Amino acid sequence: MCGIAGYYNSRGNFTGRPEYHKDILSQMIQTLNHRGPDENGTYLSDAFALAHVRLSIIDLSTGQQPMLRNVDGNVYGIVYNGEIYNMNELKDDLIGKGWKFYTTCDTEVLLVGYIQYGADFVKKLNGIFAYAIADEREGSLHLFRDHSGIKPLFYAVIKDTVVFSSEIKGIFTYPEIKPRLDLAGLNEIFSIGPAKTYGCGVFKGVDELLPGHYMKCDTNGMKIIKYWKLVSRLHTDTYEETVEKTGFLVCDAIRRQMMSDVPICTFLSGGIDSSIVTAVCANELKKLNRQLDTFSFDFVDNNKYFASNSFQPSQDRPYVDQMVAFLDTNHHYLECNNVDLADYLYKSVDARDLPAMADVDSSLLYFCSVVKQYNKVTLTGECADEIFGGYPWFHKEEFFKADAFPWSKDLEPRKSMLSDEFVSELHMEEYVHETYTRSVSETPRLEGENKEEARRREIMYLNLKWFMQTLLDRMDRTSMYSGLEARVPFADHRIIEYLWNVPWQMKTKDGMVKGLLRQSVNGLVPHEILFRKKSPFPKTYDPNYEKLLADRLIAIIEDASSPILQFIDKKKVYGFMMNPSDYGKPWFGQLMAGPQMIAYMIQVNYWLKKFHTQIV
Repeated sequence: MCGIAGYYNSRGNFTGRPEYHKDILSQMIQTLNHRGPDENGTYLSDAFALAHVRLSIIDLSTGQQPMLRNVDGNVYGIVYNGEIYNMNELKDDLIGKGWKFYTTCDTEVLLVGYIQYGADFVKKLNGIFAYAIADEREGSLHLFRDHSGIKPLFYAVIKDTVVFSSEIKGIFTYPEIKPRLDLAGLNEIFSIGPAKTYGCGVFKGVDELLPGHYMKCDTNGMKIIKYWKLVSRLHTDTYEETVEKTGFLVCDAIRRQMMSDVPICTFLSGGIDSSIVTAVCANELKKLNRQLDTFSFDFVDNNKYFASNSFQPSQDRPYVDQMVAFLDTNHHYLECNNVDLADYLYKSVDARDLPAMADVDSSLLYFCSVVKQYNKVTLTGECADEIFGGYPWFHKEEFFKADAFPWSKDLEPRKSMLSDEFVSELHMEEYVHETYTRSVSETPRLEGENKEEARRREIMYLNLKWFMQTLLDRMDRTSMYSGLEARVPFADHRIIEYLWNVPWQMKTKDGMVKGLLRQSVNGLVPHEILFRKKSPFPKTYDPNYEKLLADRLIAIIEDASSPILQFIDKKKVYGFMMNPSDYGKPWFGQLMAGPQMIAYMIQVNYWLKKFHTQIV
């Protein structure tokens, strides 16, 4: 796993000022070095400037990037971030067409595949990827992003130059692009955040290449092409066939994503999703007489302060213990204390380049930094809830009928610290409703579907386009900040395609939430795990953590230089912190309640200061 960056101008003359452009590429490497601390490289020609940082997972001795191939006097170059899980099949096909390979890495397969088939080669891929190909023959740059949006890729255009990077911060290494924030960007932060509109980079002029799309830039300009989309069609498989096919797709995706030349591990929460991933990995490694490393996460003294609620009904530890005993894994119990949790709020902004999911992000960032001390590659159970319908808003009427994003249907908590003048200027309800309505209107429809199923499909689409993207972004940024590669087998586009058309009554047969997933792997994990009620990623319930946050926010609002003061009302802030926190009614997702609102405001202030953001 790696980081990529660079820029392109079809009429450029970059080699006319080589030191200037090499310095920019060097800054890009320094900015993204956390994503690939093992190696780095650059390529410079008249029209192309490419930079790459590498985390060595496959083919440790070769596979350096940028990778170049000269064919009939024409140079093709690639910088690539990701893993291609059907690499061997693709490579065999290309060998059959007469191509020779000089490495064992998937980078070379992507480059040769492009030379053989053109940009449409991306349609053959199964994997997670963001890559750029410089085609010196036709003078074009192609940018590609994977089907599900697992690997990030941002871009900006300035004076006919296209600048791209795995992370937003890489865009700002280009001298003429500065961090600016307009009213739309402010709405992304205060009205929609920590989610963001897909395709939006929040900063003015910064965009995100959408999942399932690629971009072609040449002398004719810039064109974005959709190469993959969801299609609604009648599901004709029987329930038994659906169970069997689902089980195959899930287990096949997990096995494929075990591909690595370094030892892998898994995150094991004791929930159904991570337990499935862990069970498949552990069983495969046992065939090789190897033991799987597993990791679980919690907070110091959480057993003392934990309070069960409808969103988080139980603690994880007993279920983790059961899975560890069942699979005989080499398990590591990790804990985070209050100070580290609060301190990592700032680092999570450094990692994401935006305010994040408060301590939901900062805790995972902390845990990833510890896991990296043991392993370079981990597999997680992320995304199963979006695909199999595990969240409360798939089931509860109050969410199901809300004409709003179900994970953030009440905007009032977001206004609790903002000045009335700023709230009036934002027009939060209008901005959110417009983005929500636009997304719902994009839902691929199935003719003849009843009203309830059509609404269920809308909720599924919103989850895939919004909530899942937020969590994938979180997983990529928190892991890669420490040079840890996190893989998410449930987000395999084959699973998403198939489950998209499976009727709800099959997904929840006999009223069982995620019943199809559970039945598809019956026997793989213990019965108590298989039918455990969902409990999300853990958070701390220690009141001392909230006090620590409050002290930090007070220090911010009493500092006249704090940039967030232009948006908040100090009296409202003090009033907010005087009231008891509501842990049972989140304002975003399932975990972000009162303490997370305080933490989010701390992140917003740090973010504005870090980027010296200009409000336009």
